[in-house]
Amino acid sequence: MYKSRKRLLILDADGTTIDAFSAIEAAFSRHGLDIGDEARFQKRHNLFKYLGGLKEFPAIIKKNLRRNSRSRLVDSLTEVYRQEATMYEGIPDLVRELVAAPDVVVGMVTRNITNEPLETLRQLFQRHDIDINALDFLVHIPLSEKKTSQFRAIREQFGINPARAYVCGDEHKDFTAAIGSGMHPFMVSYGFEDYDRLTEKFEIPHELISRTSGELCQRIRHALDLGKGRGGPVNTRTRTAAR
Repeated sequence: MYKSRKRLLILDADGTTIDAFSAIEAAFSRHGLDIGDEARFQKRHNLFKYLGGLKEFPAIIKKNLRRNSRSRLVDSLTEVYRQEATMYEGIPDLVRELVAAPDVVVGMVTRNITNEPLETLRQLFQRHDIDINALDFLVHIPLSEKKTSQFRAIREQFGINPARAYVCGDEHKDFTAAIGSGMHPFMVSYGFEDYDRLTEKFEIPHELISRTSGELCQRIRHALDLGKGRGGPVNTRTRTAAR
Protein backbone atom coordinates (compact mmCIF):
# COMPACT_ATOMS: atom_id res chain seq x y z
CA MET A 1 0.00 0.00 0.00
CA TYR A 2 2.85 2.39 0.86
CA LYS A 3 6.17 2.37 -0.96
CA SER A 4 8.17 3.45 2.10
CA ARG A 5 8.47 2.28 5.69
CA LYS A 6 10.19 5.50 6.71
CA ARG A 7 8.67 8.05 9.04
CA LEU A 8 7.93 11.62 7.99
CA LEU A 9 8.35 14.81 10.00
CA ILE A 10 7.16 18.15 8.63
CA LEU A 11 8.57 21.12 10.53
CA ASP A 12 6.90 24.52 10.45
CA ALA A 13 9.44 27.34 10.11
CA ASP A 14 8.34 30.61 11.73
CA GLY A 15 7.23 30.31 15.34
CA THR A 16 8.13 26.62 15.63
CA THR A 17 11.76 26.32 14.57
CA ILE A 18 12.62 30.02 14.07
CA ASP A 19 12.16 32.77 16.66
CA ALA A 20 9.93 34.91 14.46
CA PHE A 21 8.85 37.27 17.23
CA SER A 22 12.35 38.60 17.89
CA ALA A 23 12.97 39.00 14.15
CA ILE A 24 9.72 40.88 13.57
CA GLU A 25 10.30 43.02 16.65
CA ALA A 26 13.77 43.98 15.41
CA ALA A 27 12.56 44.77 11.89
CA PHE A 28 9.72 46.96 13.12
CA SER A 29 11.97 48.81 15.56
CA ARG A 30 14.16 49.90 12.65
CA HIS A 31 11.15 51.88 11.45
CA GLY A 32 10.33 53.29 14.88
CA LEU A 33 7.43 50.88 15.37
CA ASP A 34 6.68 48.90 18.53
CA ILE A 35 4.67 45.67 18.15
CA GLY A 36 4.24 45.30 21.91
CA ASP A 37 5.25 42.45 24.17
CA GLU A 38 5.13 38.80 23.21
CA ALA A 39 1.90 38.06 25.08
CA ARG A 40 0.00 40.66 23.07
CA PHE A 41 1.78 39.57 19.92
CA GLN A 42 0.44 36.03 20.38
CA LYS A 43 -3.10 37.34 20.77
CA ARG A 44 -2.71 39.08 17.41
CA HIS A 45 -1.80 35.70 15.99
CA ASN A 46 -1.88 36.81 12.36
CA LEU A 47 0.51 39.69 12.91
CA PHE A 48 3.29 38.09 10.88
CA LYS A 49 0.97 38.12 7.91
CA TYR A 50 0.66 41.91 8.13
CA LEU A 51 1.69 42.42 4.54
CA GLY A 52 -1.41 40.59 3.41
CA GLY A 53 -3.68 42.86 5.42
CA LEU A 54 -3.46 45.21 8.39
CA LYS A 55 -6.58 44.26 10.34
CA GLU A 56 -4.55 42.69 13.17
CA PHE A 57 -2.56 45.85 13.79
CA PRO A 58 -3.09 48.51 16.46
CA ALA A 59 -4.16 51.85 14.95
CA ILE A 60 -0.79 53.52 15.63
CA ILE A 61 1.06 50.87 13.62
CA LYS A 62 -1.45 51.06 10.76
CA LYS A 63 -0.94 54.83 10.64
CA ASN A 64 2.84 54.54 10.56
CA LEU A 65 2.81 51.77 7.97
CA ARG A 66 0.97 54.07 5.59
CA ARG A 67 3.89 56.48 5.90
CA ASN A 68 6.55 53.79 5.64
CA SER A 69 7.01 51.89 2.45
CA ARG A 70 5.80 48.32 2.51
CA SER A 71 8.85 47.26 0.51
CA ARG A 72 11.21 48.96 2.98
CA LEU A 73 9.68 47.01 5.84
CA VAL A 74 10.05 43.74 3.94
CA ASP A 75 13.64 44.69 3.16
CA SER A 76 14.32 45.22 6.85
CA LEU A 77 12.69 41.94 7.81
CA THR A 78 14.69 40.14 5.14
CA GLU A 79 17.94 41.62 6.43
CA VAL A 80 17.12 40.71 10.04
CA TYR A 81 16.20 37.14 9.11
CA ARG A 82 19.33 36.62 7.05
CA GLN A 83 21.81 38.24 9.45
CA GLU A 84 20.36 38.09 12.96
CA ALA A 85 17.35 35.78 13.39
CA THR A 86 17.87 32.61 15.39
CA MET A 87 16.36 29.19 15.63
CA TYR A 88 14.88 28.23 18.98
CA GLU A 89 17.24 26.63 21.45
CA GLY A 90 17.96 22.98 20.75
CA ILE A 91 16.29 22.97 17.34
CA PRO A 92 19.49 23.11 15.23
CA ASP A 93 20.87 20.00 16.92
CA LEU A 94 17.54 18.25 16.47
CA VAL A 95 17.38 19.10 12.77
CA ARG A 96 20.89 17.80 12.19
CA GLU A 97 20.00 14.61 14.03
CA LEU A 98 16.83 14.18 11.97
CA VAL A 99 18.72 14.72 8.73
CA ALA A 100 21.24 12.05 9.75
CA ALA A 101 18.54 9.51 10.67
CA PRO A 102 18.31 7.02 7.77
CA ASP A 103 14.71 6.06 8.44
CA VAL A 104 13.29 9.60 8.72
CA VAL A 105 12.13 11.89 5.91
CA VAL A 106 12.37 15.44 7.24
CA GLY A 107 11.73 18.83 5.75
CA MET A 108 10.16 22.19 6.34
CA VAL A 109 7.21 24.28 5.23
CA THR A 110 7.12 28.06 5.49
CA ARG A 111 4.88 31.05 4.83
CA ASN A 112 7.81 33.41 5.31
CA ILE A 113 7.15 36.72 3.52
CA THR A 114 10.69 38.07 3.23
CA ASN A 115 12.29 38.70 -0.14
CA GLU A 116 13.13 35.37 -1.79
CA PRO A 117 12.07 33.45 1.33
CA LEU A 118 13.85 30.20 0.49
CA GLU A 119 17.13 32.07 0.08
CA THR A 120 16.38 33.83 3.36
CA LEU A 121 15.99 30.51 5.14
CA ARG A 122 19.11 29.15 3.46
CA GLN A 123 21.18 31.97 4.93
CA LEU A 124 19.54 31.70 8.34
CA PHE A 125 20.12 27.93 8.51
CA GLN A 126 23.67 28.29 7.24
CA ARG A 127 24.44 30.48 10.26
CA HIS A 128 23.28 27.51 12.39
CA ASP A 129 25.49 25.07 10.44
CA ILE A 130 22.54 23.50 8.64
CA ASP A 131 22.55 22.95 4.88
CA ILE A 132 18.98 23.21 3.62
CA ASN A 133 19.94 20.98 0.71
CA ALA A 134 20.29 18.18 3.27
CA LEU A 135 16.56 18.41 3.98
CA ASP A 136 14.31 16.12 1.99
CA PHE A 137 12.06 19.06 1.09
CA LEU A 138 11.60 22.78 1.70
CA VAL A 139 8.24 24.15 0.59
CA HIS A 140 7.04 27.76 0.56
CA ILE A 141 3.25 27.89 0.98
CA PRO A 142 1.57 31.12 -0.20
CA LEU A 143 -0.70 32.82 2.32
CA SER A 144 -3.64 32.19 0.00
CA GLU A 145 -3.22 28.39 0.15
CA LYS A 146 -4.23 26.04 2.94
CA LYS A 147 -1.66 23.72 4.45
CA THR A 148 -3.80 20.58 4.40
CA SER A 149 -3.32 19.88 0.71
CA GLN A 150 0.39 20.65 0.95
CA PHE A 151 0.88 18.27 3.88
CA ARG A 152 -0.96 15.52 2.02
CA ALA A 153 1.04 16.13 -1.15
CA ILE A 154 4.33 15.86 0.74
CA ARG A 155 3.28 12.62 2.42
CA GLU A 156 2.08 11.11 -0.84
CA GLN A 157 5.25 12.23 -2.63
CA PHE A 158 7.31 10.01 -0.36
CA GLY A 159 4.71 7.22 -0.15
CA ILE A 160 4.55 7.25 3.64
CA ASN A 161 1.81 5.77 5.81
CA PRO A 162 -0.06 8.65 7.53
CA ALA A 163 0.24 6.69 10.79
CA ARG A 164 4.01 7.17 10.49
CA ALA A 165 3.80 10.89 9.65
CA TYR A 166 4.08 13.89 11.95
CA VAL A 167 3.64 17.66 11.70
CA CYS A 168 5.12 20.30 14.04
CA GLY A 169 3.33 23.63 14.25
CA ASP A 170 2.49 26.60 16.45
CA GLU A 171 -0.97 27.64 15.20
CA HIS A 172 -4.36 25.98 15.38
CA LYS A 173 -4.39 25.84 11.58
CA ASP A 174 -1.33 23.59 11.74
CA PHE A 175 -3.25 21.24 14.02
CA THR A 176 -6.27 21.24 11.71
CA ALA A 177 -4.11 20.63 8.64
CA ALA A 178 -2.24 17.77 10.31
CA ILE A 179 -5.45 16.03 11.38
CA GLY A 180 -7.05 16.75 8.01
CA SER A 181 -4.19 15.03 6.21
CA GLY A 182 -4.18 12.04 8.56
CA MET A 183 -0.98 12.90 10.43
CA HIS A 184 -0.05 13.28 14.09
CA PRO A 185 0.45 16.88 15.29
CA PHE A 186 3.23 18.10 17.57
CA MET A 187 2.05 21.52 18.76
CA VAL A 188 4.03 24.28 20.50
CA SER A 189 2.75 27.25 22.50
CA TYR A 190 5.81 29.51 22.33
CA GLY A 191 5.19 30.71 18.77
CA PHE A 192 2.31 32.65 17.21
CA GLU A 193 -0.41 31.29 19.51
CA ASP A 194 -0.12 30.79 23.24
CA TYR A 195 -1.13 27.84 25.40
CA ASP A 196 -4.47 29.28 26.55
CA ARG A 197 -5.56 30.15 23.03
CA LEU A 198 -4.67 26.70 21.71
CA THR A 199 -6.33 24.78 24.53
CA GLU A 200 -9.30 26.97 25.42
CA LYS A 201 -10.41 28.52 22.15
CA PHE A 202 -9.48 25.67 19.81
CA GLU A 203 -9.66 22.78 22.31
CA ILE A 204 -6.35 21.28 21.26
CA PRO A 205 -5.41 18.55 23.77
CA HIS A 206 -2.76 19.78 26.18
CA GLU A 207 -0.97 16.45 25.83
CA LEU A 208 0.03 17.48 22.29
CA ILE A 209 1.48 20.87 23.24
CA SER A 210 5.10 21.64 24.09
CA ARG A 211 5.60 24.86 26.03
CA THR A 212 9.32 25.13 25.19
CA SER A 213 11.59 24.12 22.36
CA GLY A 214 13.41 21.79 24.75
CA GLU A 215 10.19 19.93 25.45
CA LEU A 216 9.43 19.69 21.73
CA CYS A 217 12.87 18.19 21.09
CA GLN A 218 12.25 15.60 23.79
CA ARG A 219 8.87 14.64 22.38
CA ILE A 220 10.18 14.25 18.84
CA ARG A 221 13.24 12.26 19.87
CA HIS A 222 11.10 9.95 21.96
CA ALA A 223 8.46 9.46 19.24
CA LEU A 224 11.04 8.79 16.53
CA ASP A 225 13.42 6.78 18.74
CA LEU A 226 16.22 9.28 18.28
CA GLY A 227 19.06 9.49 20.77
CA LYS A 228 17.22 7.59 23.51
CA GLY A 229 14.90 10.50 24.20
CA ARG A 230 17.60 13.11 24.77
CA GLY A 231 16.50 16.71 24.45
CA GLY A 232 17.48 18.75 27.46
CA PRO A 233 15.37 19.90 30.41
CA VAL A 234 11.83 20.95 29.66
CA ASN A 235 12.35 24.33 31.33
CA THR A 236 14.91 25.33 28.70
CA ARG A 237 14.50 28.92 27.51
CA THR A 238 12.75 28.96 24.15
CA ARG A 239 14.88 31.65 22.52
CA THR A 240 18.54 32.38 22.21
CA ALA A 241 18.20 35.78 20.57
CA ALA A 242 19.32 38.71 22.67
CA ARG A 243 16.72 41.34 23.36
